[in-house]
Amino acid sequence: MSEDAELKQTPLYSRHVALGAKMVPFTGYDMPVQYPAGIMAEHNHTRSAAGLFDVSHMGQCYLHGPDHATTAAALETLTPGDFLGLEPGQQSYTQFTNETGGILDDLMVTRPAGEGSDGSLFLVVNAACKEADFARLEAGMPSNVSVEILHDKALLALQGPAAHDVMSRLGPEAAAMSFMQTKSCTIAGLACHASRSGYTGEDGFEISVSNDDAGTLMDTLLEQPEVEPIGLGARDSLRLEAGLCLYGHDIDETTSPAEAGLVWSIGKRRRVEGGFPGAERIQKELGGGRTRFRVGIIPEGRAPAREGTIIEKDGVEIGVVTSGGFGPTVGGPVAMGYVAFEHRAADTPIDLIVRGKALPATITKMPFAPHRYRR
Repeated sequence: MSEDAELKQTPLYSRHVALGAKMVPFTGYDMPVQYPAGIMAEHNHTRSAAGLFDVSHMGQCYLHGPDHATTAAALETLTPGDFLGLEPGQQSYTQFTNETGGILDDLMVTRPAGEGSDGSLFLVVNAACKEADFARLEAGMPSNVSVEILHDKALLALQGPAAHDVMSRLGPEAAAMSFMQTKSCTIAGLACHASRSGYTGEDGFEISVSNDDAGTLMDTLLEQPEVEPIGLGARDSLRLEAGLCLYGHDIDETTSPAEAGLVWSIGKRRRVEGGFPGAERIQKELGGGRTRFRVGIIPEGRAPAREGTIIEKDGVEIGVVTSGGFGPTVGGPVAMGYVAFEHRAADTPIDLIVRGKALPATITKMPFAPHRYRR
């Protein structure tokens, strides 16, 4: 986006400004990167209590078909997920893949529960990709499956160990869910669609609410003693510690789900049957054809390894860092990236080439901070 292009605003923009947020351009939106407390404090507050994120820039839509089997089968032609086996009130993580097995975007898919919802699927896609995703869906669905883009919905994420207590007070129906369950329910007296999920590694909720009610919901959540507003800066350090991919960095049109360590998101039936874009490459990789793999990296010392840092082993380039920075929970730098498949094992010593110098580091298992989902 050019500097002269007008940035979009979420329905909560004025509240971010009133809270003293530092606003920055992000995927075409004017978004809060941090509040006066600062990124470190916001990160630690989310890990210890509850943080509130505005993720309304992301795309939300419904697919509507005559029955679940029809809609699920239609979406399965674009992704490697198993939606025919998705139960009502369940959510699943998947990817749109291209014909060469690369990832066009990653997304969440929900099968709504309740009367009148059979035949519908609810999708949340990344902000930077949403226009292309919506166009892909509209072009790829059969004539009896329609795409409903939800321009009138905001999205809030409440994350952290105290999120459950907050939701128990404001939305007991949502608090009763476990990880990756979803429900249409009332939160703080407002009609919402909530999922028990998020992108921090913590327990928490993502809440879809009408634009008109979003401000009231944000205000009510921030009135709770456990909750503080959190910006994009801490959102990034939290997801990095959790070992979660950021689209456009750790996954993109050249990386496959198999290389990215996302095999768990490919339905077992789909691994055998295929029937999605790029299936031939991904099935080959699952059978032993991977040449690279996403790994966690712990640099020695305090210097962080940023995106683009070359990874070497015994003086030979073996990969590149795709995300890196300081991990406040870890108390030091952390990174992730891709290395040649034969060097993926944990505890493998490597070198990171930072400003022309080889800095020692070690490949490690992820996540760097343990996941604390409520299962």
